[in-house]
Amino acid sequence: MFYAPVFFFFAKPKIFNKNLHLRQQIWLITYHISTITLSKMQKLLRYTIFKTKWGYFGLAGTEHTLWRTCLPRPEPEKIRFQLLKTLQAAKYDKAFFRTLQEQIDAYFEGAYVDFSLDVPINLDGFSPFGSSVLSACRKIRFGQVITYSALAKKTGWPAVRAVGNALAKNPLPLIIPCHRVIRSDGQIGGFSAPGGKKLKEKLLKHELAILTCSKDGPDRTVLRNLLL
Repeated sequence: MFYAPVFFFFAKPKIFNKNLHLRQQIWLITYHISTITLSKMQKLLRYTIFKTKWGYFGLAGTEHTLWRTCLPRPEPEKIRFQLLKTLQAAKYDKAFFRTLQEQIDAYFEGAYVDFSLDVPINLDGFSPFGSSVLSACRKIRFGQVITYSALAKKTGWPAVRAVGNALAKNPLPLIIPCHRVIRSDGQIGGFSAPGGKKLKEKLLKHELAILTCSKDGPDRTVLRNLLL
């Protein structure tokens, strides 16, 4: 309480109004700063759309942080629409996350690629529960599957249906591999990305085929039993 009036006196922000309550002044200044920050962040947003063997894939975010991914579709304009629905200010950058582009391309070509946890991602806007679910899901390795209930236990939030709802909002499919989460009865479960269950099954079969030809990765018995 002591420092706030001193700050106002020296800073003399344009939004200062002596007729407003101190709490209102603080709220206005906080809002003003957040607006400036958002404006600067929007100027830093980038996106790219590139062709893979399965179709066009999309990435969006800032120079150092990944915000969105879009799984392959045959029409690049649909990828762009899906990618930029909430990131309209993003500018096209062909070289955006170039190394990750190469890894994704290799994955769809049939290479064993376990996407690095070192890729910085942005989960702002998610609740602590949602963030914990997506963070735990991100650790599921190539070729592994886990049930919704087991994932719930890993997060410490035993709410299975809520876990499914959090995964349905996954902004980074493939990087956060929600396609590797299945039902407890052995059924494949839902998938909110365009392509739905068919795409989820296709991704899992793709990974099983890669593991079958590779000495890398975990045991593929559970995945094989699920799909065969």
